[in-house]
Amino acid sequence: MSSSVKVDIWSDIACPWCYIGKRKFEEGVRRFGGDVEVEYHSFELSPDTPVDFEGSAADFLAGHKGLPKAQVEQMIDRVIGIAGSVGLDYDYEALQHTNTVKAHQLLHYAKERGRQAEMKERLLRAYFIEGRHVGRVEDLADLADELGFDRADVVRSLEADEHLGAVRGDQAQAAAYGINGVPFFVFEGKYGVSGAQDAAVFAEALAQVANEKATA
Repeated sequence: MSSSVKVDIWSDIACPWCYIGKRKFEEGVRRFGGDVEVEYHSFELSPDTPVDFEGSAADFLAGHKGLPKAQVEQMIDRVIGIAGSVGLDYDYEALQHTNTVKAHQLLHYAKERGRQAEMKERLLRAYFIEGRHVGRVEDLADLADELGFDRADVVRSLEADEHLGAVRGDQAQAAAYGINGVPFFVFEGKYGVSGAQDAAVFAEALAQVANEKATA
């Protein structure tokens, strides 16, 4: 196919379904077989979360959702199982809940340098699998440094909130689209797919949009 399909994805770092959805979408792209251009956009599921949250993932979710801890632990077990089915080994024992606004700024920093997708994967892996902290400037700079970014410049950018305006712009666009949960996928600015759908759903949506472009 001569032209690529543009997909804009709204998601959060601290969103288990966003990482699962990313894997399912990637499989959908593989099945589709055509060119796909992906751009990630910022969405904070819990913007009032402190940078250093004291307590476990179950503690956070019980407080955030107002559910009994036993029920939350069952939900976590289910998510871990589904993550495993797409090759992701979630470690909720090590997971460090935090505010993600600085991580979103880092994604915009990487996007400006043509490496947003790489940074997105690194942050999700750090948070859900490695138990790394993704809320503090120094920790984020360490992760960026691992990918070969200029660590000192990352610190400068994050401390100056250089890309905070871009994060807020993404959030405003999400509100304009009526997005109130993530992951959310927008195909060619026209069609929306909500949630971590099966790969077949994404492959079909990509094919449909590609066909429409080809016959337009």
